[in-house]
Amino acid sequence: QVQLVESGGGTVQPGASLRLSCVHSGRTFETVTSAWFRQAPGKEREFVAAVTWTTGAHDYARSVKGRFVISRDNAKDTVYLHMDSLKPEDTAVYYCATSSSWLTDEQSLYKHWGPGTQVTVSS
Repeated sequence: QVQLVESGGGTVQPGASLRLSCVHSGRTFETVTSAWFRQAPGKEREFVAAVTWTTGAHDYARSVKGRFVISRDNAKDTVYLHMDSLKPEDTAVYYCATSSSWLTDEQSLYKHWGPGTQVTVSS
């Protein structure tokens, strides 16, 4: 059973940066892809970025491409989301999740989820 714990959220001003971390416990060869999703108040949860553990291939939502970078550290079993040029519309609870599928943005294919970490962008 994979367990995920996110950290690094907080309240920042527009234009600032944050780095989120997601520590994985119990990761196996079936953990092909890890991803970040987010859910803003009153909105559905949406895909943000994904990375594969073997090759580091990645994919991004159009809204964050060029501002966010996803990476993984195999030795630490940790996935990161580095967020630059944050905007108020990035305010959400950010969730880490794992999938046995390759680089998918489909939420239903992610079986394990963390509890989330709050990111608030406000002046």
